[in-house]
Amino acid sequence: MSMLHRILEPEVMDDPVEAREYDAMDHAKPTEAIVRRLRSLEAHGRMLDLGIGGGHITIGVAQAITDCTIVGVDLSPMMLEMSARRIAAANLADRIAAERADVKALPHPDGAFDVVFSNTILHHIPEPLAMLREAWRVLRPDGVLVIRDLFRPPTAARLAALVDEHAPLSINTPDQRRLLAESLHAALTPDELRQLAAEAGMTGVEVVVETDRHMVLQTVPR
Repeated sequence: MSMLHRILEPEVMDDPVEAREYDAMDHAKPTEAIVRRLRSLEAHGRMLDLGIGGGHITIGVAQAITDCTIVGVDLSPMMLEMSARRIAAANLADRIAAERADVKALPHPDGAFDVVFSNTILHHIPEPLAMLREAWRVLRPDGVLVIRDLFRPPTAARLAALVDEHAPLSINTPDQRRLLAESLHAALTPDELRQLAAEAGMTGVEVVVETDRHMVLQTVPR
């Protein structure tokens, strides 16, 4: 059991300063991680990105996996504006659609998508079980699921060490360091995620610890 309790952070990133700080972060590594997972599971077809944010990862997926179309959802109008501009600049408006929607109550029918993925969105959700249930509902049977997120460290000392290692003051602003610390504090543990996946009725999935701070809930490779 983790000694560090989960402390929620805002579900919707609509603060202009925080949105700009987040948008300015390096999105290359998480994009590579998501693309690698999707490719390893032979993902293609109609995809749903839960939490499109500024669109960096969504665009990266579309560029790397050319036989796909993507619907990206977010609750933040500010993030949707950012993503729309970035999608247009990448000439991908014909393959990526950005929509305002709640990941806990998606406006899509059962089994509507071949692939459902997200990156570091789950820890923003106060009721993560609701998001997982919706992700599973809109995924077609035998579809591909990739939910990548941070995991909560066991102690405050370990959290501080992770922030110092991955968001050093030499290249990160105090606000960016604070955002990482708050996100780690808001995240689930791998065991908590496994339990929630079971409660959501998911089968044929596994939780993989990917890095010293990231975990992935994904369909088991076939």
